[in-house]
Amino acid sequence: MFFGRKDDETVMSGLGDLGKILIFLGLVIVLLGVFLLIFGKIPFLGKLPGDIYVSRKNFTFYFPLATCILLSLILSLIARVWSKK
Repeated sequence: MFFGRKDDETVMSGLGDLGKILIFLGLVIVLLGVFLLIFGKIPFLGKLPGDIYVSRKNFTFYFPLATCILLSLILSLIARVWSKK
């Protein structure tokens, strides 16, 4: 009963969908890598007002707080739009 044809087809269908998702994510990662190679650094990213930068004689501390918040908002909006489809 567990190894019937119907169960096997259901499992294989799920694996096919997983395969498509993995291929899509791989393409997104490759495109992001190519984008970063071509355009280098994004000029405003990491230099927003609200990013914490402390430089002393023998010590430098940098925490991109505003940049992290901005990226979080952008990724949240993308996830929300994607989940509604």
